[in-house]
Amino acid sequence: MKIALIGYGKMGKTIEKIALDRGHEIVLTIDIDNQHELTVENLQKADVAIEFTIPSSAIGNYYTCFESGIPVVSGTTGWLDKKDEVLAKMKESDGTFFYASNFSVGVNLFFVLNKKLADLMQTQKEYDVKMEEVHHTQKLDAPSGTAISLAEDIFDIHPVKDKWIFEKPAAKEEMQITAIREGQVPGIHRIKYESDVDYIEIEHSAKNRLGFATGAVLAAEFSFGKKGLLSMNELLNI
Repeated sequence: MKIALIGYGKMGKTIEKIALDRGHEIVLTIDIDNQHELTVENLQKADVAIEFTIPSSAIGNYYTCFESGIPVVSGTTGWLDKKDEVLAKMKESDGTFFYASNFSVGVNLFFVLNKKLADLMQTQKEYDVKMEEVHHTQKLDAPSGTAISLAEDIFDIHPVKDKWIFEKPAAKEEMQITAIREGQVPGIHRIKYESDVDYIEIEHSAKNRLGFATGAVLAAEFSFGKKGLLSMNELLNI
């Protein structure tokens, strides 16, 4: 499979290595120094694009991929306030968009565990729930896209919580998320249910970027020949 890489930072370089190891070919690499080469003509040389950039450029990158007629796989977060517009453009173009806030297989299993625990705890009113996430200092968005996805899954189930807040919650419906940026931490997410007598905590901790990058390549393989909005749920059959 021929792959276009849009974004060639640490994640892009890791994706490249894994893709090559799996027998794929990188036919286009876009970085900050050659953004002018992100054209429909160049993208049409590829079977699929993998996009890991920043929120301010991601949407434009998606639209160019839609116009080129190739699937785009993206893990860029921080743009979801424009999600409806992006999906409308995808449908208009009869495009393919695989989006995940996190491509790690382990994290996506953690999403399932989070929903299960939230379901068990919804009748335990003596427990309050909060979250902590830790990432490297280069991560621009806070809280992380993964943390927001975890929080939204809790809100879908929890009988009271329906919004997140950085500060100590002032109302029962608010859930505190603490975002820490330090060192080169790939990503840690902790969810804690605490009462006056004990607490229950679940955690996912990434050891490196390999899990995220491998998932992105698997998503690219899965997207080839498909149409519409795709996610890790379809890929992992969960």
